[in-house]
Amino acid sequence: MIQIQRLEGFYWVARMGGYTRAVRAFPYPITQPGIYQQVKRLTEEVGVELFTRVGKDRMALTPAGRELYAFVAPFLEGLPQVARSLKTGERGGTLRIHASNLVLRHLLPPWLGRLRGERPDIQVRLFESAAPELARLRLGETDLLVDHLPELPHDVESREVGRVKGFIVLPRAHARARSRTVQLKQLEAEPFIGYGSDHHLLDLQLRALALHDVHPRQVHSADSAESILAFVAAGLGFSLVPSFQPEGPRAAGVVAWPLTRPRAEFPIHAVWLKSRQPAPLVAAAMALAPVS
Repeated sequence: MIQIQRLEGFYWVARMGGYTRAVRAFPYPITQPGIYQQVKRLTEEVGVELFTRVGKDRMALTPAGRELYAFVAPFLEGLPQVARSLKTGERGGTLRIHASNLVLRHLLPPWLGRLRGERPDIQVRLFESAAPELARLRLGETDLLVDHLPELPHDVESREVGRVKGFIVLPRAHARARSRTVQLKQLEAEPFIGYGSDHHLLDLQLRALALHDVHPRQVHSADSAESILAFVAAGLGFSLVPSFQPEGPRAAGVVAWPLTRPRAEFPIHAVWLKSRQPAPLVAAAMALAPVS
């Protein structure tokens, strides 16, 4: 295997056109015999002449040398910048984010808009997840989770970036739709519309109902907040939905009241793996994260 030090000696001799000038240009102290030995051993390894002498201290590349230089030069010239960027995060890349549907629709768009304005060199790949993808985070398959976590594991760093509140939603044609307040207990006999495939959100709904000692006798399922609101608007039952909006979800044919006494309010955290220093792309995103 060719050693990088030999390629480095070859590069500087080729770039400067001779051994004496290469010594002066080298990024660390080295002697002319030292560079000569690097080039000599590299020549022996590749089995072809890389330079031809054209003067007292003038070396020119052979055709084989020019081919090797064209390959080596971009790597060695770009390496210092890559090393600096790994420390500072100034170099772009791809940031992978897993988040719930609600977060993807309401919290992330303005946040990522700020990130794009400040760091257009960072590409973002978004993935919708029905539950916090902690396993993917630990396996290095994602960089950042943004979701509600009932408990924060010890091996992650986190920051609260928002809060969602629970709202009771009823059909606009419901008998209680014009009431100033609505209590969950008043609706216990009516069908409840819960999340179907998203067990994480369904669990939050059932926990909120349990806080109010409400146990619906009939439960219908829908796979998204939009579907739930459409079912409610059609008069098929009532529901609890989370919302980032202070006034609750807005949808035709639906009215909403904040869930109170006790309130159903859930923090949304951005979560990344714990380390001595956050990954540069994560740090760049968190510098622009919303303040809860």
